[in-house]
Amino acid sequence: MDTQMKIAGKTIGLLVSASLVSALISGYYFGWVHHPPHPGDDHKGEQTGEKGVVKLQYTCAMHPFIIRDQPGNCPICGMILTPVVPGSGTAPGTRRIKHWVSSMDPTYIRDAPGKDNMGMDLVPVYEEGDAANQILIDPVTIQNMGVRLAPVEKRNISRTIRTVGLVAYDEPRQYSVNSKVEGWVEMLHVNATGQPVRQGQPLLEIYSPDLVAAQQEYLLALANSKRLAANPYPEIASGAGRLLEAARTRLSYWDIDEPQIAALTETGQIRKSMTLYSPNGGVVTMKKVVEGMRVMAGEELLQIADLSRVWVIAELYEHDLPLVRVGQSATVEIPSAPDRKLQGRITYIYPSVENESRTVKARIEFANPGLELKPEMYANVIIATSAQGDALVVPGGAVLRSGKGATVFVALGEGRFEPRVVQTGMSDEAGNLQILSGLKEGEKVVTSAQFMLDSESRLQEVLRKMTAPTAADVPPAAENPEDLFK
Repeated sequence: MDTQMKIAGKTIGLLVSASLVSALISGYYFGWVHHPPHPGDDHKGEQTGEKGVVKLQYTCAMHPFIIRDQPGNCPICGMILTPVVPGSGTAPGTRRIKHWVSSMDPTYIRDAPGKDNMGMDLVPVYEEGDAANQILIDPVTIQNMGVRLAPVEKRNISRTIRTVGLVAYDEPRQYSVNSKVEGWVEMLHVNATGQPVRQGQPLLEIYSPDLVAAQQEYLLALANSKRLAANPYPEIASGAGRLLEAARTRLSYWDIDEPQIAALTETGQIRKSMTLYSPNGGVVTMKKVVEGMRVMAGEELLQIADLSRVWVIAELYEHDLPLVRVGQSATVEIPSAPDRKLQGRITYIYPSVENESRTVKARIEFANPGLELKPEMYANVIIATSAQGDALVVPGGAVLRSGKGATVFVALGEGRFEPRVVQTGMSDEAGNLQILSGLKEGEKVVTSAQFMLDSESRLQEVLRKMTAPTAADVPPAAENPEDLFK
């Protein structure tokens, strides 16, 4: 038992010795890193203020986490350290709250904590006049950081949307040619894709036993109608006439035109093949038939498109949709004629979003008399949106964007800055950005060095928490010191 107690005593002694050595090394290291020896340490910098003599400290404008008790150079970048204004690190818990204000709308002021109209928590404003999220920077530091300001102005702002488009067929001017009867193609009068056709132009000759039988029935009905035309009974004569008309209608329903029926009536000769004519003019865009091919009733043979008018389908991103409407003018440029600008209007905005490109299609219609616009041709589309009048505008560089929203730094004067959340609108080609909420006319925002201000605000928040802990932050003391080792 005595041996075990001796071993335990030696172990405890070694642990205590190691802890003391570690504490000495840590104290020497942190004391050297954060407070290295400087010449004249016996004379600490002091500044007299309203609250008496305050110790003056120095920091680096580029590395604000470097804090020294004496002037000198930054150990990282070599810049001259600048004095820290006393009071900038004052703990929020030591100040009295004057009122509460919205971080989105500075005109929304309340006497008690709560939420604003947008559901954001109100922030306190203290009797000294600065809110908890404001930062205070020495003028020398501001100059070294290169902080520039720009006013919040009211002006008209407009945006020009530039996007790409694709020339497409005018869908109501596309036609399909098919056969109404089963048969064989004896001859093709239009035998190439891209071949222009006129309305009423012969397309093909088709042989069909059904057409031959229909011609025979028509000739029989014609002869019967002539023979019974002088019958003293009107009912018999009218019945023969109705039978002739039915045979004639059957031929016309099978796309046999009036000239062929008239020739059949005049000659009385049955033709082996009948001619199918083009119902519309245009260009052959698809050819599925060849000579000698057997076709079934209803089978598509050709596709014809009228290119005298075409569509340009423009791609619009989702954030541009509020700026575009039907009837808006649009300018189209095509690569084959870069100096020519075609003027048109948006006639339709499609109701769905393309899954691959996440864009919405807008249709612009153009006359195409010289067939200059060809389907599947790329085009540049320029859409001039309507100007927004009396809009609050700031330079686009003043806005910091993150996953939570947009933030600007508002200059309050005397080296004080306040980060403020804003809601943005459209931007113009000059880089200006519309502010929908969070700012008011006449305020000044920071347009450069915002990231340094952001890091400074985060540093001061950390310093507040480190220098002025609240009662809730201090853990309760253990009643028995031995409980610390349990």
